[in-house]
Amino acid sequence: MKAIGLYKHLPIDHRESLIDIEVSKPKPSGRDLLVRVKAVSVNPVDTKVRAHSSKEETEPRILGWDVAGVVDEVGDAVSLFAVGDEVYYAGVITRPGCNAEYHLVDERSVGHKPRLLSFEQAAAMPLTTITAWESLFDRLGITPQRSAASQAKSVLIIGGAGGVGSIAIQLAKQVAGMRVIATASREASVKWCRDMGADAVIDHRKPFRDEFARIGAGEADYILCCNSTESHIQNMLDVIKPQGKICIIVGTKNDQPININVFQPKSVAICWELMFTRPMFNTPDMQTQHDLLNEAGRLFDAGVLRTTLTEQHGAMNAANLRKVHARIETGNMIGKAVLRGIE
Repeated sequence: MKAIGLYKHLPIDHRESLIDIEVSKPKPSGRDLLVRVKAVSVNPVDTKVRAHSSKEETEPRILGWDVAGVVDEVGDAVSLFAVGDEVYYAGVITRPGCNAEYHLVDERSVGHKPRLLSFEQAAAMPLTTITAWESLFDRLGITPQRSAASQAKSVLIIGGAGGVGSIAIQLAKQVAGMRVIATASREASVKWCRDMGADAVIDHRKPFRDEFARIGAGEADYILCCNSTESHIQNMLDVIKPQGKICIIVGTKNDQPININVFQPKSVAICWELMFTRPMFNTPDMQTQHDLLNEAGRLFDAGVLRTTLTEQHGAMNAANLRKVHARIETGNMIGKAVLRGIE
C-alpha cells in the first residue's frame, strides 16, 4: 500500500524529511480494525516526532494521529464495529500512524464518525477532542454538564486558538456552561476564540494579572495550559484561585525545569494530560476513549460542538504533507489543517 514516512529525522525543508513509500498492507487481528483512511489532520506532535530525534530508522516511520475513514476489515475479537462503519480516532503514538492508505487501530480508541461531518471535518477533531475532554473532565474534574455549580466556575485556556484550545473552549462553554477566558494575541485569533464561545480573551504577551483586571475577572478556578508552559508559571500563579487546579498538556521547551513550589502556598493541584496514555499503557479504562468520541460525535451532530477545520491542503502525499508540517511549525496556526486520503 502507499504511505508517507521517513527514515531520517530532518528539518521540514529537506526533501527526505517525508517521502512517498510502499509498505505491506497490514492485517487486523484481535481487537484491531483495518481502516481505509479517507482524511487525516496534522498536529504539533507529528512535527515533533518527525524532527526531534537523531535516530536513523531501519524501517520507515509512518506518522499521523488524527484520522477519519471506513472500516475495511476487523480482527477476530472486535465487538464494537463492523466492516463499512465510518469512524474517527487518534490511535496511539507507539504504533505506525495513519499517513497511509490503510491503518490498524484498536477499536477501544475509535468512535463512530459524526454523521453530519464530512471525513475532512471529522479528521480534524479526534486528538484535540480527546485531549480537551480528558483535560477538563477527567484531569480537572469538571462535570460535563451544565449546572448552577459549573456556571459559577471559570476556566482560563492558555492558547485558545490552537487545535486543543479551540475545542476546549467549546466543551467548557457549551457542555459545562462555565465562564471561559481564553488567551490570544492576534486580531484573527482573538476573533476565533470568541467565535468558539469564549466569554473574554486576554493577551498572553501581557501579564495575566493586569489582563484579568482589564476584563474585570477574578481569579480562575481552573487553568488549561496548551502552550509555552515555561513562560506562564508566574502568570498562572497570579490568576489561579487558592485550591484551584491546573492541567498542562505540553512539556517545557528543551525540557527546561520549572519551579512548582511557587504553587504550594495556594495548595494548587497540578496535573498532566496526554491523550495517548490510555492506549499506550492499555489501561483498564481504555475504552473510555471510544465512549468519549461517540458522545462527542453526538454533540457534533446536535450542533452543540463544531469542527475546528480551517485549512484543507489537498490529497495526502509527501509534498503536501511537508507543506502542512511547515505550516504547523510557523506557530500561528488557527484551528486544524487537513488532507484527504491518498488518491
